[in-house]
Amino acid sequence: MSDKVDGATGPAGPARVDREIDTRGLSCPLPILRAKKALADMQSGQVLKIVATDPGSVRDFQAFARQTGNTLLGQDTVGKEFLHYLQRR
Repeated sequence: MSDKVDGATGPAGPARVDREIDTRGLSCPLPILRAKKALADMQSGQVLKIVATDPGSVRDFQAFARQTGNTLLGQDTVGKEFLHYLQRR
């Protein structure tokens, strides 16, 4: 069962995900740093899915999107995992 977070995309996420990174077990700032590195290797418009277990990652990725200009397409909570979908600017 999925608990929605503001701006959630639904359990399936966006229709297309170009890359996925696993940051389970990592706490701030590592999920953000891993996402930043992954986005740097992606083309504009591509979608990155981040799987995290740090509850603080929800707010962290909202702030990261605002500060970097990348689009936060949505966030979802599935069990104890937090899914974040970012589109490269």
